Amino acid sequence: MAKVCNSNWLYRGPISPLPPGATASFASDVIEVVVTRLDVGREAVRASAALLSDAERQRASRFAFDRDRGRFIVARAWLRRLLSARLGVRETVELVYGANGKPALARRFADSDLRFNVSHCDDVAVYAFAPGREIGVDVEAIRVIRDADDIAAGFFSRRENEAYLALGPRDKPLGFFNCWTRKEAFIKALGDGLYHPLDAFDVSLAPGEPARILRVDDTPGADCGWSLDSFSPVSGFVAAVVIENPGHRFGRYAASLSWARPAKAP
Repeated sequence: MAKVCNSNWLYRGPISPLPPGATASFASDVIEVVVTRLDVGREAVRASAALLSDAERQRASRFAFDRDRGRFIVARAWLRRLLSARLGVRETVELVYGANGKPALARRFADSDLRFNVSHCDDVAVYAFAPGREIGVDVEAIRVIRDADDIAAGFFSRRENEAYLALGPRDKPLGFFNCWTRKEAFIKALGDGLYHPLDAFDVSLAPGEPARILRVDDTPGADCGWSLDSFSPVSGFVAAVVIENPGHRFGRYAASLSWARPAKAP
């Protein structure tokens, strides 16, 4: 699934906003989620660039706009800073990438068994960490998309598309991005990216209903070996996290995401 993020979102959610340049986090016994804002000053962007690998700096150079380039640089620098803190090391953490692009720790950090994933949209970045369990995360700005119905028909499963089309006009934007982020988080946890058939699994999407994986192939969601939850990291955004280990629920921790503190430049 391709990222559909842009800055022209129209929905405002009930969660208190996280100010620019701030970060917040919540955690349970097996998962930690960190949310940060990416719009910082030029000096902070330059300092962040020093933490990136050569490949990341080359990727950053391909962005057409300074704003997008800066957000990418800060997001990657925060990832390396957060990983260093959790590994207890001072040096820059080396990353490797799977066949389908999922990042992981280099072999010399393998003993930590720390798994992680990251997603960012506009100036909001969400990082998820879990020891010994595969994990995936996705975040999107909730907005009205002109061709949302066509996108849903092409990317959602039949069951998901029927549930989406049954929503009223006011609920459709949130329902669309509920489904999108949940499916994206799942395929990122699997590490399959675009290679995983999107109609091979169903997720819930209706606003107000619990976030759940409903089916994976012929296996009911409750028995599929994965758990899903959804939350609003900041006003106007929705995020989803999928983790290995059935039965684990962490939605109750999202309530603590209403506080913020000034973030130091990575």
